[in-house]
Amino acid sequence: MVGVVSVAAGLNEANVDRGIERVARAFADSGHVIPGISMDETGRARSWWWPLPTARDRDAIAALCSDTSLDGQRIMADELAVAVDRIVRDRLARHAVELTPRRAGRRGLEEAWLISLTAPDPWLSRAHDPAKVAALEEEIVAWVASGAAVAGSVRLSLRVREPAGADADDGWSVELLVQDVNEPSLVVPMFDVWQGRSPFGPHVVEELLGSLGRLARLAPELAAVLDEAEPSEVPLSTAALLELLDRRAAALTDAGIAILLPTWWAQRRRPGLRVKAQSPASGADQLVASTVGMDALVSFTFEAALGDQRLSKADVRALRRAVDAKQGLVRVRGEWVEVRPGDLEAIVSYVGTSGEATVGEVLRTGLGLDGLAVGEGIDIGAVSATGWLGDLLDGALHATVAPTPTPDGFEGMLRPYQEIGTGWLAFLGRLGLGACLADDMGLGKTAQLIAAVVADSSTKGATLVVSPVSVLGNWERELTRFAPQLRVLTHHGSDRFTRHRAKLATRVKRADVVLTTYSLVARDIAELEAVRWSRLVLDEAQQIKNPGTAQTRAVQRLRADRRIALTGTPVENRLSELWSIMHVLNPGLLGTKREFRDRFGIPIEREHDLEAAQRLRRITTPFVLRRMKTDRTIIRDLPDKIETTEHCPLTREQATLYQAVVDELVRVAEKSDGIARRGLVLAGLMRLKQVCNHPAQFLRDGSVLAGRSGKLTRADELLEEIVSAGDRVLCFTQFTEWGELLGPYWRRRFGVDVQWLHGGVARKKRDGLVAQFQDGDGPGIFLISLKAGGTGLNLTAASHVVHLDRWWNPAVEDQATDRAYRIGQRRSVLVHKLVSTGTVEERIDEMITSKRALAEQVVGAGEQWITELSTDDLRATIALSAEIGDD
Repeated sequence: MVGVVSVAAGLNEANVDRGIERVARAFADSGHVIPGISMDETGRARSWWWPLPTARDRDAIAALCSDTSLDGQRIMADELAVAVDRIVRDRLARHAVELTPRRAGRRGLEEAWLISLTAPDPWLSRAHDPAKVAALEEEIVAWVASGAAVAGSVRLSLRVREPAGADADDGWSVELLVQDVNEPSLVVPMFDVWQGRSPFGPHVVEELLGSLGRLARLAPELAAVLDEAEPSEVPLSTAALLELLDRRAAALTDAGIAILLPTWWAQRRRPGLRVKAQSPASGADQLVASTVGMDALVSFTFEAALGDQRLSKADVRALRRAVDAKQGLVRVRGEWVEVRPGDLEAIVSYVGTSGEATVGEVLRTGLGLDGLAVGEGIDIGAVSATGWLGDLLDGALHATVAPTPTPDGFEGMLRPYQEIGTGWLAFLGRLGLGACLADDMGLGKTAQLIAAVVADSSTKGATLVVSPVSVLGNWERELTRFAPQLRVLTHHGSDRFTRHRAKLATRVKRADVVLTTYSLVARDIAELEAVRWSRLVLDEAQQIKNPGTAQTRAVQRLRADRRIALTGTPVENRLSELWSIMHVLNPGLLGTKREFRDRFGIPIEREHDLEAAQRLRRITTPFVLRRMKTDRTIIRDLPDKIETTEHCPLTREQATLYQAVVDELVRVAEKSDGIARRGLVLAGLMRLKQVCNHPAQFLRDGSVLAGRSGKLTRADELLEEIVSAGDRVLCFTQFTEWGELLGPYWRRRFGVDVQWLHGGVARKKRDGLVAQFQDGDGPGIFLISLKAGGTGLNLTAASHVVHLDRWWNPAVEDQATDRAYRIGQRRSVLVHKLVSTGTVEERIDEMITSKRALAEQVVGAGEQWITELSTDDLRATIALSAEIGDD
């Protein structure tokens, strides 16, 4: 480590402290550090980043120590270790580095240790067994002692050399290479090192000899390297090569010896089967009068395959010859393939056989899920299909479906992307396959659905639209606006049965579209499931994200030829919500709930497995159509959305109340556990958010509002500017009691009408408030509770949105914001998010900001993550860290 030597040289007692800091930085710069763990005298463990000097560094580092006694050396070593640990942690934190267990399923102490290596606080929980901590410490020490972590300037690398001919069995060899540690792209043959023709100095020979000893010990197949004075290449049989690649690669990598794997091995494919299926009909034009569905039967034939490539009879014969010759590897179509006799015989037994399977089984097989059953150990690498089934499997459905031009009878003009969405809904509907239209809020999902209904004039029977009660009026208005010729029946109200003499099944025959709500589906399921609906539409489909609720179970019982879900947020909090929606649309496609959790939920949400996330996206892509307003290729005339976070200091009164709630919350958290503890923590967090809003909301004492809350002061400033400019604003809060206080307060302060919409407002009055606000002379301030007004409203008269308090889930806030930021908006929308500085709101804001970019992949928000923190972590999360403001 030349950097460490040069830094340490020439130091004296006067500048030794500064020298320790400089040497520590040299270790961090060169990467010569090693993770470790230790226990203090109380038995509590902490993680470390230790300096890892080479033999050449030790004498130079000793120059740092002015006191050459044993105690003096120990003190200097401790100071150097502390400095190295601090510098490495600071750098990891700046780059947002997180460590996770290398082996899937590793939990407990090892996971906690790995996580703590990148945490500001190095101390582990006291819950860990000291004996296990000591065992882990011994394991790490043994790893370092084995030479796996020895820092050096070069490292040994291996490269597999292939036989010259396609059928050579014993023509394999491993070439020895030398790789520069600091410049990995610099790789030279070891032969050149022995001959003195390498860019490395003679000092690397000692390092390489140690590496050759470890190589012979860890890979007996390569022990011949010790038989030569200057080894550069080792011949191998096919069996020895497979043993090396299969069983030794991981251990060699852990020991610091790189293996440059052949491309064909890194992406190795073994012979398997391919399914060639025939769509029930060759084109969409043949499906107008009939529905296929997931249960329709298709014919298929098994073919031999290598991955997704079909193998010819000649290829299969070559594989058979390799088995007969007991060759483990054979070249097929230009790449080496591993051959296992038993597997090959089973594969050949299936080739050419035909059968029938359901569309669902073929789709699941082609998407990599459990589908067609074959022998154990046999892979089905691909499914080849014609027509629409092939389009689904290729993931190209959205691009290949013909757009539906604005149909006759539709009052309005569809945009190009809406024509594609309408055609996609109609196409999947004719196939009897469920579709989830997940366009961003404001892109016109309702219009596309209505256009699909109008265009599908051949359909017999009524369309049932299920929605939250809050958007029932919106559906009535949109149907009247876009398709006035459709006969609409609204099944809602306490007198929904008594005001009609005829039964629901009879009235449905005289309707094209029936509107009802999720709560009524559960209540009136007997009447609703008696009807065979031509189309079932689930608006705001996140309402069925919990498969255990009564309304989700009731929706599953409804009978329909076509199933459509409309939602801007197919995943709000966790992946199980996507499973629940897809299970209603296409039952069985994603397997059981347990299978889905094991295959996707745990790997993606807990282990951040990108490969699993990509696989899930590929599976759902044919059935989920999602477009974003921010994509200018989708919509070009929507103005900008400008989001700002307003950091508001607490007043002294707020800070005092906040600290009191924190102290009480920590106290009760220490004395409780399980469900009771989670409930107490969640309740405490809500009290903290109330304090952040205003002391009067927290105390509920009817006291004055002005001058007591930093957040209210900032909201007043924003509204004064907005109202004076003649603009309109939506103000969202999650607390009904806060809205009750703010409405009268702002009416008096600004002398304008302030509308207040919450969950207790009747549907007719709600519709009136919306129409009044949208009117040219409507009120300037619309105060809305987050849950009641977060969906189904068109409020494009507003050009400002203020979030008075933050919700845990960014998707919920986005839904609320998009009441104003949607088609029809002509001005840029300014979004103001109020956050109390130094409080739990700031921690939540930081978490949301860092994860928002991943929301389309996995949204891991919600309250549960914070209710299950340890007491120490909880204290750190909610502690008041900012300076309080003035009274």
